[in-house]
This record gives sequence, structure tokens and C-alpha cells, in this order.
Amino acid sequence: MNTTIDHNLFLTLNFDGGAFMDGLMLGCSGKVTWVPLYLLILWLVYRRYGWRNLLLFLGLAILGVVLTDLVAGIFKHSGLLKNLFPDLPPRLRPMYTPELEGLVHVIKHGGQYGTISAHAATTCSVAMLAALLLKRGWFTAVAALWVLLVCYSRIYLAYHFPLDILYGLLLGVLVALLLFAVFKRFQMQEK
Repeated sequence: MNTTIDHNLFLTLNFDGGAFMDGLMLGCSGKVTWVPLYLLILWLVYRRYGWRNLLLFLGLAILGVVLTDLVAGIFKHSGLLKNLFPDLPPRLRPMYTPELEGLVHVIKHGGQYGTISAHAATTCSVAMLAALLLKRGWFTAVAALWVLLVCYSRIYLAYHFPLDILYGLLLGVLVALLLFAVFKRFQMQEK
């Protein structure tokens, strides 16, 4: 996706929605907001797989969050990957992009760079791992909605361009598939 298309799509999705929308999107990006969903996931995994596999899932989910956050951080703060992806690292967040000055709705400022959305990557990895394990259509729909809300909130809040979100989702999917394979390999049979 070229930068102009990415910027134009961002400008279409980022707007001043007023105090209610600003609060809603800040909430969607917050970690505490989703605690009830995290607890639901843990309960559902426990019911389906038992205590030992719940602990395995919990360890893998935490590993997924750490891995995705680490990779996203490398892209945000390092030029080491510039040879592999010349246009990727580091890239200014929309709120700091000079070409968009005066066009971006910003609620609060964050770090200067945001090449891969860590929010998109971590949320996607946990949601997809849980959806793969639970195999319930309703839960997959809830998980997809969760990921979409978090991803859109990052654009609305001017922290990421759509391409940054896409990179985060791809990273989250890759990590979730890897962790799902690990879960299946080490899954314990309950007695």
C-alpha cells in the first residue's frame, strides 16, 4: 500500500467524534477495559481443557503478548531492520507526520514512532489463540469484534496508520498460529 493511500485512508477514519467517541476510543485502547473479556477467556479455556491446560494457555498467551510487543518495539525504535524493509522502520505516528499537520484529530500524544501496532499485534495474538482453542462461532465473533475495536481505536486516536494496523494483525496471526501449534504439542489430557 503506498503512503498516499495509507494517509488518505487514515484521514477518512480519523475524525473528531466528540467527547463520547473520544472516551469510547480511549476505553477501547485501554487494557483494564478488557479485563472481563480476559476473565471470560480464562474461564472458557478452563471449562474446555481443565486446569493444567489453562495454565499452558495462560503461559502461551503471555508469551504471545511479550513476543508481539517485542517485535513491534524493535520496528518502532530500531533502524536494524531498515535493510529488510526500507520503508518500514521507524515511521512517525500520524500525530507527528508533517504532511498531515492540522488534519489529524489527536486526543493525547504518545511516542513518536509506531511502525507496527503493538496493540493490534498483542490483541490479535491472544484473540486468535483463544478462538482457535475454543472453536465456538460466537466466541470467534466476539474476539473479532474485540480486535476490530482495538485496531480502529488506534487509528481514531492517531497512534497508527492503517498499514501499521495491518502489520500488527499479520504479526499477531503468525504468533497465534505458532502458539496454537505449541499448545497442541504440549496439551495435557485431564484425568
